Amino acid sequence: MTTAANPSRDVLDMSFFQDPYEVYERLRAEGPVHPMRTPDGIDVWVIARYEEAKAALSDARFTKTFDGVPDIFAQQNTGISAHEGYTDILTKHMLFADPPDHTRLRELSAKAFTRRRVESLRPEITRIVDGLLDTLAGEQEIDLLRRVSFPMSMAVTCRLLGIPPADEDAFRRWTETIFTTNDPARMNEAVRAVDEYLVGVIEAKRADPADDLITALINARDDGDRLTDRELVSTCALMFVAGYETTASMVGNAVLALLEHPDKLAELKADPSLMPNAVDELLRFDGPVNVATLRSTATDVTIGDTTIPKGQFVLVSLISANRDGDKFPEPERLDFTRPLGGSLAFGHGIHYCLGAPLSRVEIEVALSRLLARYPNLSLARKPSTLTWRNSLLVRGLTALPIRLS
Repeated sequence: MTTAANPSRDVLDMSFFQDPYEVYERLRAEGPVHPMRTPDGIDVWVIARYEEAKAALSDARFTKTFDGVPDIFAQQNTGISAHEGYTDILTKHMLFADPPDHTRLRELSAKAFTRRRVESLRPEITRIVDGLLDTLAGEQEIDLLRRVSFPMSMAVTCRLLGIPPADEDAFRRWTETIFTTNDPARMNEAVRAVDEYLVGVIEAKRADPADDLITALINARDDGDRLTDRELVSTCALMFVAGYETTASMVGNAVLALLEHPDKLAELKADPSLMPNAVDELLRFDGPVNVATLRSTATDVTIGDTTIPKGQFVLVSLISANRDGDKFPEPERLDFTRPLGGSLAFGHGIHYCLGAPLSRVEIEVALSRLLARYPNLSLARKPSTLTWRNSLLVRGLTALPIRLS
């Protein structure tokens, strides 16, 4: 058995983002967990195999609370800090909480974010997608991400929360900054803008309730308990940031996978009833989340022959687990008849993505309407020339040029 406080670490360089699957295939062959260093110099342990990843996602020895993160940064002497300016709005929600706090926050949020609310949005999602596709009339080549998937996801998220369409552009700018910048000043500015905006919207919804998620979150109660003002703002920010980026990126990943597998595309066009299965398989094949959000060890944790010491960062790779051949035979084959279930694209356990049903509806509607309107679409660039975002969290393209006919 190996116990290592300061093991030698492979460094994930920037090329990792362009083809993480090659790295993960090697890691899975070597063992379930590996000490690594991220491109920005953070020491982490990466869990790459399916069974160990699934177990870790529901293992209480891996804490999700943000409280100890600044101390771990300080111990590593990376010069990176959990900046006080934005930790509050980005961490005072269920994703960065352990039970019993997590249980309380999730139960209150789930009372507002119901399956009925999600299904009621399907006609509106269809109208949004059709409207975006209408704007493409007469064009031969477009960037699908810029013209369809990101505007769709932003519009849907705004409709869900109850944010006016006129404010979508501002929210898009703030969210892109939060996900892409390495500049603490710009991060602070964007998060502060989101914070101030949401505080104002929440106050307005209290005075004038509406049939939207923010109003529902304000009204959600459990035996007299309710979300505090800070929890409301942070929960709204979580649903906005988490749902918008990942769903938009997944539409691009799915279209690319279909265009690189013309037989599967033909199969789906010939039998649209395969769409729910296809969405599940596309999420497994190349999901929008590379690694689950940060965890740290609350105690020494042994996985296989390796013990991860207490107070270490742990990254659970969802896309690596979903390509584990021990769980999914021929994992690099796109198969719409593959038995449903088992994918970790939306996580597992108590932190399973609350917005997964909405994301599935958005992906299904976007693909269905796009293929119906443009059945002969094709890639406008060679796949080898496409670039992926330099993000350890989000697995998504920077652009997806396609020909419409």
